[in-house]
Amino acid sequence: NNAGITKDGLMMRMSEGQWDAVIGVNLKSAFNFIHACTPVMMKQRSGSIINMASVVGVHGNAGQSNYSASKAGMIGLAKSVAQELGSRGIRANAIAPGFIMTDMTAALPEEVKTEWAKKIPLRRGGTPEDVANIATFLASDMSSYVSGQVIQVDGGMNM
Repeated sequence: NNAGITKDGLMMRMSEGQWDAVIGVNLKSAFNFIHACTPVMMKQRSGSIINMASVVGVHGNAGQSNYSASKAGMIGLAKSVAQELGSRGIRANAIAPGFIMTDMTAALPEEVKTEWAKKIPLRRGGTPEDVANIATFLASDMSSYVSGQVIQVDGGMNM
């Protein structure tokens, strides 16, 4: 589950439309996907559900209450589904990426990227491959005893 949008703003100024749009795309889409694929997984008695959350869903972030709530919801959803479906051989986990160098983050001013890097013990942003490697692990049999977990891919960042 990797659908995601942002409509950032301070909570006191956030419209209900901003809230609903982010929750709808980020969280409801995960529900819809899990709801659709679990019958197949239950029939085959195996499967791995991976929700793409965010460190913002773990720690929160000013100006992103809707995004943070949606990503925290994806973490709770993965943990609950892991408990519900584990006896059927289905695993569910969440990945919580931190500052990842993408086209979106590349557009940020250099001073913003430098400030982010100062907060990250590894002193760099992550790559899409860093996140993909964790997804590959969670989708593979190498993680056959990993379920209900949140793996932060954030270079050691503490918000």
